[in-house]
Amino acid sequence: MVDFGKVKDLYKLQKQAREIQKELKDTEIEARSNDGWVTIVFNGEQHITEVTLSDEAMAPENKKELEKQLLNTIAQAISRSQALAAEKMKSVMGGMGLPGM
Repeated sequence: MVDFGKVKDLYKLQKQAREIQKELKDTEIEARSNDGWVTIVFNGEQHITEVTLSDEAMAPENKKELEKQLLNTIAQAISRSQALAAEKMKSVMGGMGLPGM
């Protein structure tokens, strides 16, 4: 016998997950290097939407430092977007009755 209450709950959770996914797609996370040379913007789905480099960063003598700053700033943006996604999904996962949520 089908438990329609559980089916309804599952449908509700799926709907919430889709809404959160859309929210994440429309959310921007910005990370900036300490020296201001690099700005990276990700959306909540961890896709890069913008990269900005300062004129100073583009000087040939700054190439190695720029590469380092790009790596660090992209890693920072990914970390922030992952944390945001995890926080938003926490409520949906908790609604599924998973332990620790």
